[in-house]
Amino acid sequence: MFEGFANVWTPLVLERRVGRRPLRVMLAGEALVLFRSADGRVGALIDRCPHRGAALSLGHLTEDGCLECPFHGWRFDADGANRGVPLNPDAKLASLGAAALPVRRIGELIWVYTSVGTAPPGEPTVPTGLSDPGLARCYVEREWDCHWTRAMENMLDSPHLPFVHRRTIGRVYRSRMKPDSRMDIAWEDTPWGGRARALLDGEDSGGVLEHHRPNVMTLHIPIRGRRFEIHALVIPAEPGRTRLIVAGSRDFARCRLFSPLFAWMNGRIADEDMAVVESSGPDECPPASQERSVASDRATLRFRKYYYDELRSSHT
Repeated sequence: MFEGFANVWTPLVLERRVGRRPLRVMLAGEALVLFRSADGRVGALIDRCPHRGAALSLGHLTEDGCLECPFHGWRFDADGANRGVPLNPDAKLASLGAAALPVRRIGELIWVYTSVGTAPPGEPTVPTGLSDPGLARCYVEREWDCHWTRAMENMLDSPHLPFVHRRTIGRVYRSRMKPDSRMDIAWEDTPWGGRARALLDGEDSGGVLEHHRPNVMTLHIPIRGRRFEIHALVIPAEPGRTRLIVAGSRDFARCRLFSPLFAWMNGRIADEDMAVVESSGPDECPPASQERSVASDRATLRFRKYYYDELRSSHT
């Protein structure tokens, strides 16, 4: 299960999407169903009844907050435990549960751990910009026709900014570039991934780009005395399909009236990337030896090494 994306914490959806109806969500080729229990807790189950394999997302929620299978009425709680088998009062419920994933609510997001029947070795490592209650946040969502690794590398790639984003976040680089300009990528390994700075002709713009393994990027945009960050959550859905959540966090202009403006800008930046990323082939980013790379690719090559050494290796 979860080929190339197993045993990791990942953001999945905005919590506001989970209501009183089952929500079907694809994650790394697996169908999940999310629902909210009577006490408000979010459960995530493999969208397949253990009885006859029917999609639980076609069922409904009972008054006591269980998810009822549409086929034979089996009921499951948010932990996957079986709470009733109609017409079978002697059924051994303990052995008839559904497959559940560990779930955490952090900030406005639901995170899941991509393993069934295994306790996570730790908690998600989440950028503070996604959870700090003192920050205002806005979100936009997109779906791209690409493998998630291509989208993730794009988020960690500084050299594309003056070309793809020449009218938005790449304008400063574009204005400073000369025919013989050089970009150096300073990379620092961290317990949760890595941190990169892009130096153009030896000058540091002050921006910091972070990779939070496996699939979150944070860009710290330098504004004197202010905190302003853009987060890209790159979520594998189905083969060749990636769900992208772009979150902006800030400690200024906190009034909700400003959020649509920030969301529009983040969406515009993501839309600038889409066509180029979707055109990249092969679909999945290949091993580094199969493409030509240069010094300014340092951050993306670090991601590629992580992907093949730690995620992909268990399925090759």
